[in-house]
Amino acid sequence: MNDFILMADAGCDLSAEFQKKYDIKIIDGHLVLPGKGDVPSFMEWKDVTREDFYADLKKNPSDFATAPPNTAEYEKAFTAYVKDGKPIICITISSAMSGSLDFATTARKNILNQYPDAEIRLIDSMRYGPGFGLMVVHAAMLRSEGKSFEEVCDYLEQNKNRFHQAGWLDDLSFVAKKGRLTHPKAFFGTLAGIKPIGEFDSGGMTTVLGKAKGAKAAYAVLLKYIEATIENPEDQVIFIAQSCRYPQAEVYKKMIEDKFHPKAVYINDVYPFCGINVGPGLMAAYYVGKPISDDLSTERALIEQFISEGK
Repeated sequence: MNDFILMADAGCDLSAEFQKKYDIKIIDGHLVLPGKGDVPSFMEWKDVTREDFYADLKKNPSDFATAPPNTAEYEKAFTAYVKDGKPIICITISSAMSGSLDFATTARKNILNQYPDAEIRLIDSMRYGPGFGLMVVHAAMLRSEGKSFEEVCDYLEQNKNRFHQAGWLDDLSFVAKKGRLTHPKAFFGTLAGIKPIGEFDSGGMTTVLGKAKGAKAAYAVLLKYIEATIENPEDQVIFIAQSCRYPQAEVYKKMIEDKFHPKAVYINDVYPFCGINVGPGLMAAYYVGKPISDDLSTERALIEQFISEGK
């Protein structure tokens, strides 16, 4: 049976176009925006441009905040389909970054009290942003291939640590302000030309594995890293995320296309729900590859090797 609902919270950063293309139901989170208060999250630029949003965010980061969907909102989203007997796979942003999974878990328990036969599986993506979004798209593609509810759940649980990030965030001072990084590391990361290169870790966060000097060197390191870790690139859909780094993302896209010849490479915006906590300066590719080591020792050694080769 593959007649089931795929849900994800706003942390997946999937545009309205992707939501429609892959039939993915999004549970909005909450944004606190200057002059607007608490508003639902959004994944398309209507009332504000990408450039204006990130410019304002950089000027006054303390005026912006996010919150995940609450228990009542999850219950409402689940009930809309459970009452019609539809099974649900709900994938959440990494539990290391948000309480979204906790709220979804409580909502599921409440729903089962009312609908004991309801099928609701919750999956902690251990990812965020387009890395999380790519995982959701893979689930949708498996569903379209005829995979069952259980087969899709099993795939997600067994392969979540194979979803990689290969890119940089060149404004670490911002994430430090939001409590995501210590200030000394942030200062080093914003030195002129330094590109801190990060990868997802086993705890559901991102760890900086090394720092390349200059965009040219960083691109070379990243392409080597992808080559060393990706599997069957010609069969893949690859996402590139950017928060006000579109020209760099376009360069990266062409490099990936020329070297790996994947099925498709899409440049994705980082929308406000994730952008508020990431800030401007993210430029990263997301793909499926070899399992990421628990302590990132393998991945760190690769990055250090490739940085050293470029000196």
